[in-house]
Amino acid sequence: MTHTNSRTTYKQLPTSCGVYLFKDEHHNILYIGKAKSLRDRVRSYFNPSNTDTKVHELINAYDHIEHIVTNTEKEALLLETRLIQQYQPPFNRLMKDGQPFAYILFTKDVPPQMTLVRNKKDKGIYFGPFLNKKSARATSYFLQKTFNLYHCNKKIEHGCLRYHIGTCCGSCKPDFDKNEYLLRIALAKDALKQHKQSFIKSLKAQISVYNEQFEFEKARNLTRYINDVDQIFATLKLHFNATNFINAIARATVNEHHEKVAHNSEEHTLLLQELLQSDTPINTIDCFDISHFQSLSLVGSCVRFTNGKPEKKKFRHFNIKNINQQNDYAALHEIVQRRYKNGDYPDLVLIDGGKGQRNAVRELIPDHVPLASLAKREETLFCTAHPEGIKLNQQNDGHRLLLQLRDYAHHFAITFHRLKRSQKNFS
Repeated sequence: MTHTNSRTTYKQLPTSCGVYLFKDEHHNILYIGKAKSLRDRVRSYFNPSNTDTKVHELINAYDHIEHIVTNTEKEALLLETRLIQQYQPPFNRLMKDGQPFAYILFTKDVPPQMTLVRNKKDKGIYFGPFLNKKSARATSYFLQKTFNLYHCNKKIEHGCLRYHIGTCCGSCKPDFDKNEYLLRIALAKDALKQHKQSFIKSLKAQISVYNEQFEFEKARNLTRYINDVDQIFATLKLHFNATNFINAIARATVNEHHEKVAHNSEEHTLLLQELLQSDTPINTIDCFDISHFQSLSLVGSCVRFTNGKPEKKKFRHFNIKNINQQNDYAALHEIVQRRYKNGDYPDLVLIDGGKGQRNAVRELIPDHVPLASLAKREETLFCTAHPEGIKLNQQNDGHRLLLQLRDYAHHFAITFHRLKRSQKNFS
């Protein structure tokens, strides 16, 4: 994914397939499209012979273009549709309404059921989206038949007719084996996720248990899944997973309603150097932020600005790995350590937070790199030159640049966190 702001943006786009986003100067998304070749498709908008009024209005309104590369045209179509529905760009007229997708849902019921749905209203674990509904139905039928997951709502002593012909899981019987049913549900999920090793490991463990209990028929029934494992996984291999694009989506859509950060002129550099009492110019700045929801699902982000412009290839997202509850100090320590494990330090490291947050990462930053933190409550900057803090002034261009950068980083972290939360129930 890249950012360009030239009127000949198509020259800088790749020829691969993907999704492109026209955005205005305030980062609002104006139009989203898909392409077999991003460069060729976007170039068509700038063709002088194009008489489409909508295209002319779009070209007059846009400021820059973002793009997301996909592996296939089908992925581009699915991603385009999802983004259009999420962001409702004003220049898009198709696919705004309705639900073109189908999903496979594993419900939160006890025991859970697998079903095919058109929307995401119910709680549970979703797999999809499938744009082709026939493909979705075929996949759902294949899983139900392969793993015997059809759930009967009847209650019959010796089982319903479908149970006796092998198409009901036996939930209608009083002695329904819930544990084995849950194993088959887990196998179906592993198959959809393409987790072959987990699939085989679970099967072998349960087969071993059945053999030790002399339940050889049950063991033999599970063995057939191992024998058919390659065929099962090959059947389900073509499956779109929007989570694969979560980082690219966050980068492409970040700051759509946020003020553009001012370009860093020589005057800004001098003002920042004076503020921090640094011996070297401040041209590149990294800003770190932590985002969480009700102390859960901690994520971190780092944005880099060079000469006042976002250098998105240097943006980073972090899933907090070693912390199970809210601890901003520990989370910051983890992501700063991971960000600079191979060096690549900027001229200034800025932390969204107060004195405590700055102290939490002090040992990770070399002495020659200025380290500062910016507290939101009173917009106070803490650094070596101002250990007790200095309140920043919006009228000062250098101060304002730091405030805008902090806000940008915060918005980027929130964008990533919202995407993570929206994808939590998807494979």
